Parts: sequence; structure tokens; C-alpha cells
Amino acid sequence: MKIVINQIMTVSSPPHMYGTASIQARMRDVLIALAPAFLMSLYHYGKQAFYTTAIAVIAALFAEYLYQRIMNKPVTVNDFSAAITGVLLAFNLPPDVPWWLPAVGSFFAIIIVKQLFGGLGSNFINPALAARAFLLASFPVHMTTWTFSPDAITSATYLAVVKADPSFVPGFNDYMALLFGKVGGCLGETSAVALFVGGIYLLVKKVISWRIPVFYIGSFAVFSFIFGRTGIFAGRDILFEVLNGGLIMGAFFMATDYATSPITPKGKIVFGIGCGFLAVLIRFFGGYPEGVSYSIIIMNLFVPLIEKYVRPRVYGKGLKVKIANKEKKA
Repeated sequence: MKIVINQIMTVSSPPHMYGTASIQARMRDVLIALAPAFLMSLYHYGKQAFYTTAIAVIAALFAEYLYQRIMNKPVTVNDFSAAITGVLLAFNLPPDVPWWLPAVGSFFAIIIVKQLFGGLGSNFINPALAARAFLLASFPVHMTTWTFSPDAITSATYLAVVKADPSFVPGFNDYMALLFGKVGGCLGETSAVALFVGGIYLLVKKVISWRIPVFYIGSFAVFSFIFGRTGIFAGRDILFEVLNGGLIMGAFFMATDYATSPITPKGKIVFGIGCGFLAVLIRFFGGYPEGVSYSIIIMNLFVPLIEKYVRPRVYGKGLKVKIANKEKKA
């Protein structure tokens, strides 16, 4: 006898959350939220920022299309998820990288990290950050060579400066540079204000939960004070630490990735605190000036364990055992 499986039981890949917005709509909102930071990168780095971002996005879309066609799977490039991976990867690259570097990174992110593990929703770490880590390990010179616009700082990045000299005291102009983009760094780190505008847009549109970015940035600030660069509880210029590097971009746009972050409220809080702690640990005591990327990647690996211990108890589970124990005592 032929058995017909009801199509209503066919579901998409995890995580599963109730909502009326489609994947395309949510991904489109993320692209809109990234637009202010992209415009600031264009303002400060010109056509190089455009070329790097365009190559990363096109390579990501092509990699996903090619893999799905070869594997005879439905082509999903129109859901914008690959485009977001390309943009985020470009935002994690220095402005003046060779053209092939974002292409290699996008292929690694889409094929190795995303598609080989089942596609959207099945990857266990953030594809863009995994690609950044791969490129940093494989091509460290290109990934740590900074070129700047005429308006930007022409010395080492602020994180490199405070790494070499923990007693460095930033001034008013230094804070203005971090807020409005006149500072060296990756493309997506050009302006803290632009990133905050995009993050607030995502919160208002309810694309992301406030818990991860708030507890990530908040715990980072607390641990920066506790584990000060010049000694325990000697943390100072906490705002300077928060505005520096990729913390804001990571907290709003990468740590909140649906597939690689917890879906329970308590899990999001634990995840955010863990990211903040690891970012401070790596940034202050590691050999690398920045720790945001690795903090998120490491916490991605702990998501199943976090969800196991914070998930709500199933109603009625364990009730029979408790009743049986009471009857035995009676």
C-alpha cells in the first residue's frame, strides 16, 4: 500500500519561532540597518569600500547558487541571507585588501560553514566571523595591514595603541573619531553612531531581541572595569573601550544571528554575558588587540549547552516521579 505523507508536516530548518514576517523581510531589515555603516565606509574609504563589499556580496551569492545547483537543492539566494553574510564579511575586512580576499572569504563562509552543515538555520557558528578567522589565520599580513583615508588616523589603530601602551589616555578628539568614523579599522567599524542607528532600527522593528546586545555591551563594560588594563578594578575610559573595535557591530549584527544564538530569554542573557567576558579576556590579556569575533564564535559553540540548562521545564514533567516518592514516604 502506498503511503502519502501529508505536506503539512514538512517544516523549514531550525530555529523555529512564531512570527508573521518572512525570512526575506527580516533579512531585508538587516540590510537596511547595515546601510548607515556602509555609507560611512564609502565616505571615508571611497570606491575601495564599495569594491570590497560588492565583491564579497557577489561571491557569496554566486557560491550559494553554485553549490545548490550542483547539489540539486532549491536555490535560495533570494532570501538575502547570503547577501548579509557578504556584507558582514566585508565589514570585518581592512579597507584596502586585494580583490580576491573577500571572494575567498565568501566562498569559505557560504560553502564550508553554511551549506555543508545544511544551509540557512543549520550552521553552528556565524559564517562571516568564521570566514574572518579563516582569513586572519591564512593571510595575516593582508588582514592586519591598515590603510586610511586622508581624514582618518594614519598611525596604528586605537586598539593597537592601548595594547602597546595601557596608560594611554584618550581625549575629546579621540572620542569624536570613534563616534563619527575618522579612525582606522575594518570597514564596518568606521562609525559607532552609524552602527547604533542600525542596531536601534533592528530593535524597533523587533528583528532582534534587546537582551543579547544589552548584556553583551553591558557585561563588556563591567568586565573592562574589573579587569582593567593597568590592574584589577583599575579600569578606566570604559566608554573608549566600548566604542573601539567591532564590539557594537558584533553585539547588534553578529551575536544576534538566529541560527547561532539562543532562542530562550535566559539563554540570550547568558550568551551575551559570556560574549562580553570573553571579549574582555581576549582583548586585554590575549596576543591579539581585538576579541569580539572570537568571543562570539566560542559562545556559538556553547549555545546547545546553554539552551539545555535554561530551557523552561515541560509542564507536568517529573510530576509522576514526585507523586510516587511522596506515596513511598507515606
